[in-house]
Formats: sequence, C-alpha cells, structure tokens
Amino acid sequence: MDQEELKHRTKQFALRIMKLVGALPGTIVGKVVSGQLVRTGTSVGANYRAACRARSSAEFTAKLGVVEEEADESGYWMELIVEGGLMPKTKVESLLAEANEIVAIMAASIKTVKRN
Repeated sequence: MDQEELKHRTKQFALRIMKLVGALPGTIVGKVVSGQLVRTGTSVGANYRAACRARSSAEFTAKLGVVEEEADESGYWMELIVEGGLMPKTKVESLLAEANEIVAIMAASIKTVKRN
C-alpha cells in the first residue's frame, strides 16, 4: 500500500467515524464518547498526512507513532460503545477491525523505518 492509498484509507476511516458518532445516542455518556471518538478517529488521517510531510525519518517515525496511538484509542472508544450498550456490535465491528488494521500497519511501518 503506497502513501496515497494510505492517505485515502485514513480519510475514509475518519468519515466512517463521523457517521458512527452521528448515530450514537444523545445521552450524556453518548456525547462524551462521541466527542472522544471523533477527536481520535479524525486525528488518524490528519496525523498521517503530517507524517507524509515529515522533514526527517525521526519526525516521520514520531508522527506514525501518533497515528498508531490515535487509531488504538479509537478502538478503545469503539469497544466502550459496544460493551457499554450504546450500539450493537454489528454496527461497530468492521470499523473497529479497520482501527486495528491501521494500528498494525503503523506498527509495522515504524519497525521498518527504525530498521532502515
């Protein structure tokens, strides 16, 4: 997967997060979780784009680390959505799987950059 494909994939992730958040209940808990998830989920693509503009491999690695962290945190909030009964698992599982895939991609990329 090249840089442009990953930019597209992380943007699609953000758009899907926005749709999920829009479907959450307007309760106090729903609003708190929505706010957290929309911040972390949209941050994935924004930070990946920033990584692509990095001026050094150290900066690139650091930005990829942020992307990995934000994708992982997004997964945490989605787990809470399911386990807290805010939304059925079937509505969240494919997006949660995508968050986990992005985490794995970033972890592998960081290892590759450090090795080289």
